Amino acid sequence: MNEIILLFIIIMSLIAFFIMGYDKSQAKKHKQRVSENTLWTLAIFGGGIGAYIGMQFFRHKTKHTNFRVGFLMLFILYVFLIFWLLQKDSPILT
Repeated sequence: MNEIILLFIIIMSLIAFFIMGYDKSQAKKHKQRVSENTLWTLAIFGGGIGAYIGMQFFRHKTKHTNFRVGFLMLFILYVFLIFWLLQKDSPILT
């Protein structure tokens, strides 16, 4: 079960990372953007790590306090979740 959860977090983080890059690219071209609700949904439902790393890597949404703080909190939450899932005695392991 842990492997499935970890795989889900990895996949969602990769999607969130690339969507952050895509949205930054669209912003530079003044084209249709990804909605903030979509970015938040991806971050909350497993993509917090990728969203935060994408925000920093692409320098996207870094001036928005709610994204800076919220994505950082989700990043920390998901990192702790991953460490918890990787523990040998994790209750989800069984």
